Amino acid sequence: MIPEAVVFDIGNVLLEWQPERFYDREIGEARRRRLFAEVDLAGMNDGVDLGAPFAASVETLAETHPDWAPEIRMWRDRWFEIAHPPIDGSIRLLRALKARGVPVLALTNFGRETFDAAVERLPFLAEFDRAWVSGRMGVMKPDPAIFAALEAESGIAPERLIFTDDRADNIAAAAARGWQTHLFEGWQGWAARLVAAGMLDRTEAGL
Repeated sequence: MIPEAVVFDIGNVLLEWQPERFYDREIGEARRRRLFAEVDLAGMNDGVDLGAPFAASVETLAETHPDWAPEIRMWRDRWFEIAHPPIDGSIRLLRALKARGVPVLALTNFGRETFDAAVERLPFLAEFDRAWVSGRMGVMKPDPAIFAALEAESGIAPERLIFTDDRADNIAAAAARGWQTHLFEGWQGWAARLVAAGMLDRTEAGL
């Protein structure tokens, strides 16, 4: 069945998200490993993705771990260096689908404030027909409720959606609802999947 709409994750699909790489560069791998072992940066970020205030969440964590406070505050002060660079091949696919008139949706675990700031800095994030953002919704992937919300609000049947994400648990959650899926491991593989699904030809997909 040819899909009716294409659903993109954002982090590591359209925009690289590799905090470890950033911290390795800034403080060295050994010190980064200590930081990540002693401070629950990932848990703090999950809270932001569920709607907690970004700056306040970072500051609370910094105050809780004063020995690591400068490094923790980098998460806030240098966020755009962590969420970088854009994945140009995926952006071209988004625009090729739009040029064909295919509805292009986003389903992303992303904070409210950070998403709004990212849209201002990265205009391609405003090109979706609609974005479902976990921080606005108070629920995040792979919770089935966020997939159900997209289905209900878009009015598109699950089997008519094709979705890419870089996390296997999110892909499994979508597949369990009947979505067509693709585990993102690079834009070329996603391009080939869209060609196979009849959404683009090889030239449009950049292959």
